[in-house]
Amino acid sequence: MKTTTAAANAGNLIVTGVVLMLLGDLLFALNDAMGKWLMASFAVGQVLVIRSVGAFIVLGPMILRQGPLALFRVEQKGLHCMRVVMATADVALFYAAVAYLPLADVMTFYMAGPIYIAALSHFFLGEKIGWRRWLAVLVGFAGVVIALRPSTAMLSLPSLFGLAGSFSFALSLVMSRYLRSTSDTTLVTWQTVAALLTGIILSIGNWQPATSVDWAGMLLLGIVATCAHLLITRSLKLAPASLLAPLQYTLLLWAIVLGYIFFNDIPDTQIVIGAAIIVFAGLFIFHRKNLKDTVPAEAVPPDGH
Repeated sequence: MKTTTAAANAGNLIVTGVVLMLLGDLLFALNDAMGKWLMASFAVGQVLVIRSVGAFIVLGPMILRQGPLALFRVEQKGLHCMRVVMATADVALFYAAVAYLPLADVMTFYMAGPIYIAALSHFFLGEKIGWRRWLAVLVGFAGVVIALRPSTAMLSLPSLFGLAGSFSFALSLVMSRYLRSTSDTTLVTWQTVAALLTGIILSIGNWQPATSVDWAGMLLLGIVATCAHLLITRSLKLAPASLLAPLQYTLLLWAIVLGYIFFNDIPDTQIVIGAAIIVFAGLFIFHRKNLKDTVPAEAVPPDGH
């Protein structure tokens, strides 16, 4: 009876984790759509400033609970600073790209994040990957090239913003693995401080008057993004990462839906093909890593290393 109850409880926790991940992804998609709407009228710097203030509405109680002095007890300070720079670049470049491109286009570049992470982890984290996953990485890059439209978009600054932003995002996640003993509150607080300072610099001479609705929207950006981050962090503590990771691709679906509803954007064939290739390659990498991590070595076909 106790075994049955324990199994049921474990199952409930996994379902809760899945629901929290899906809800977190939806909030991130809403945050992205709101950001695109605001970027039509305001500069990146101004949005970053007010968004960061909104984030502190959520972070404030967490900092008090943890203790403000804990923010300064950081492992590997140099690496932590690099992560802060990459995380800030990710946010700024995302908003710069989404100001000019459809949501689905920008999210297609960001969906390549797991592919970048697989490649970077091989070189920087010593996580060896074999020929099957290397092949998936190359296929994923091919999907990015197709979505990028080399014939025209290589000269498109917004597309390059999206590409650079997605790479910054992947680098920040790889660095987060190095800094996993540092609390989420500390990591998110410092990247929010950096975004605030960057926004102040970028907004000099670019500050626009705004209505109360605009101010509320920019504050809500920070609140929604922080809540989404917390939901996803909690979900990873309730359910296996290998189960939750592929759910991140629902972001692309939400980007297409919200882009159509709010901006009348419809992805063209090239974006759809590129996105499909990226998702396929990413799912294969997740599947292969899960297989190598959870199945006895003798039961897994050799991976070339």
